[in-house]
Amino acid sequence: MKKGEIITLNITGYAFEGKGIGRITDGGQEGAGLVCFVSGTYPGDIAEVRITKKKSNHLEAKLIKLLSYSQDRVEPKCRHFGVCGGCKNQALAYQKQLEYKHQQSLDHFERIAGLRDFFAEDILGADPIYEYRNKMEYSFGRRKWLSESELDLIENRNSTDEFALGLHAPGMFDKIIDLRECHLQKDNGYRLLNTTRDFFMSRGISIYSTRSHDGFLRNLVVRNSFDTGEWMINIVTGYDNPELINEYGEYIHKSFPFVTTLVNNVNLKKAQVATGDFEKVIFGNGYITDKIGGYSFRISPNSFFQTNTKQAEKLYSIARDFAFLSGSEIMYDLYCGAGTIAIFMSGLVKHVYGFEYVESAVSDAGENSSFNDAANTTFFSANLESSLMPLIKDNALPMPDVLITDPPRNGMHNNTVQDIIELSPKKIVYISCNPATQARDVKLLTAGGYSLVKVKPVDMFPHTFHIEAVALLIKNNQL
Repeated sequence: MKKGEIITLNITGYAFEGKGIGRITDGGQEGAGLVCFVSGTYPGDIAEVRITKKKSNHLEAKLIKLLSYSQDRVEPKCRHFGVCGGCKNQALAYQKQLEYKHQQSLDHFERIAGLRDFFAEDILGADPIYEYRNKMEYSFGRRKWLSESELDLIENRNSTDEFALGLHAPGMFDKIIDLRECHLQKDNGYRLLNTTRDFFMSRGISIYSTRSHDGFLRNLVVRNSFDTGEWMINIVTGYDNPELINEYGEYIHKSFPFVTTLVNNVNLKKAQVATGDFEKVIFGNGYITDKIGGYSFRISPNSFFQTNTKQAEKLYSIARDFAFLSGSEIMYDLYCGAGTIAIFMSGLVKHVYGFEYVESAVSDAGENSSFNDAANTTFFSANLESSLMPLIKDNALPMPDVLITDPPRNGMHNNTVQDIIELSPKKIVYISCNPATQARDVKLLTAGGYSLVKVKPVDMFPHTFHIEAVALLIKNNQL
């Protein structure tokens, strides 16, 4: 088998990150030969593919066309499906999405952690499966992603091809898919997207480039509250231009009364992040408010808040149930962000101590605590990649009975794992957005005297390959 060769492939399995799996058969024997991964295919498809990579233990191929369709395929809702990488599973029946996510999540614990003696609870699906996000972050770009048919007409390109607002094309940091719709957020979201594009393009406003470090427009972040119906726009620019942004603010305020606040973050750095060196509130109070479990949270432009509000409440409820609290516990909340989990748990424990690296998030957590009268919560700014023990000792904090950890995708630093083992809580509830790194950390915790009791996968992001999982570990011989 050579790179560039075109073959017909039966897709029989499904891999993490949304790739169909087939096998290049040897002598026609079923199951023999190398595994071949093909994006855009599902089990049951028969596809014509071109080999793009040849490794010692697998092949990768690009889909040319489908010769036969899987019975699990459904009609995708979005016109950008197949180009945009945000919803790779949109053409797969949702029940099948859940089945594959459930199996992939548990496979990590068996393959990476070497654990099988735990209770695997059924995956919790999402409802709704569209319009579930409360935040969309779009990028402005000077290079619009063009389809093959558009590239064939390259001589007819015009200036509008050099102005795009949307999401990055998969694997391309400098090309933007010029989105006209997106069904991950309520339709007001893409109405604001299209209006913002039209406003600035009609005025010939420049787009920022990291290469030349010039240009004005960088990002558009749209957030909404499921509880109050408030909407926030955060326009991120490369420099301050009060006259233009005020004009934009007036236009938005007049055209879309549901937008309650507009903020301008000015990012003077080359780093492509949707935060600024300083921010200015153009109108409104600079934040929106949403609820999880009866608790209200103020969400500022750069606050971390669970992207799927409705599913977050279910996720936290699972974590609460796993912890089976009596009301007398001291709880530690690692990677506490803006304090959502700590405050959600505060009415069920004696005291919660939250630890977070991002100082602005710690500030938000303190404000959210006051906002909800959660007096039994205390938050600390802490570098979780170094030891927490000096901070705990300096503040004479009581040792935890229960510890909840919700780290980013790369999981916990080894120092944090060792801190947890030294703190020796009776129960650990580990929430993760990446079961692979979660399984890696759980393996270390089991080596440190803990047993994995149960795991429950939770689908926070339908139509994507992302999956969350909640795991309960107990100290050996403690319960």
